Amino acid sequence: MANDRAEDPGTQGLRHTRKDQLTEETSQTPGMRRFAAISGARSSSSQIWMGESHVAGGLVSGNHHHGASETGIYVVAGNPVFVFRIDGEERRIETRPGDYVYVPPFVAHREENPDTDEAVVVLARSTQEAIVVNLDRL
Repeated sequence: MANDRAEDPGTQGLRHTRKDQLTEETSQTPGMRRFAAISGARSSSSQIWMGESHVAGGLVSGNHHHGASETGIYVVAGNPVFVFRIDGEERRIETRPGDYVYVPPFVAHREENPDTDEAVVVLARSTQEAIVVNLDRL
């Protein structure tokens, strides 16, 4: 039976991370939990980071941005709301499972979960590690 994991992390083989192997050993923001799946440290990636973010029901994350990293978000569960500012005005994107959200570099934002159930999203970033800059305000 073929092994689905590369035995030597220095090889060019595929890397496999099971759901139960995600780690919270990544940058965090109050009010949410991030889990790394693919990163430079975990998978020897050189240009992407992937993982999950979980926001419990009724919680609001701290304000933050991801530096020079572009972020793609896929909503797996719940109805998270993504809040950001344009020209001094607060804007809100209300989502549901199956939706995608793009976050440009350096755009301050936060996640809100108005529901009672946990909101779960898959994150993909254009940097190998999760850049997180926590902020006092948007």
